[in-house]
Amino acid sequence: MNRIILRIHMSEKALRLIEEENTLTLIVARTASKHDIKIAVEKLYNVKVAKVRTMITPKGEKKAYVKLAPEYKASELATQLGLV
Repeated sequence: MNRIILRIHMSEKALRLIEEENTLTLIVARTASKHDIKIAVEKLYNVKVAKVRTMITPKGEKKAYVKLAPEYKASELATQLGLV
């Protein structure tokens, strides 16, 4: 579980996604599936995930965009984690 999510990715785009689309941006293990990422985020942060999108960055890292269910706020979670 703890090796699925490597770190939280912070950038201007990531902050915009938190505010506008209720979405967290994470760097995850290359071998992690969308289902694995969903379960890990739900258990680790005690939230409900609506959707997971993934991509491989030019650096070779796997980036996951995790959209939270409407009843959870990505901005509140980001504040708890000390990101904003």
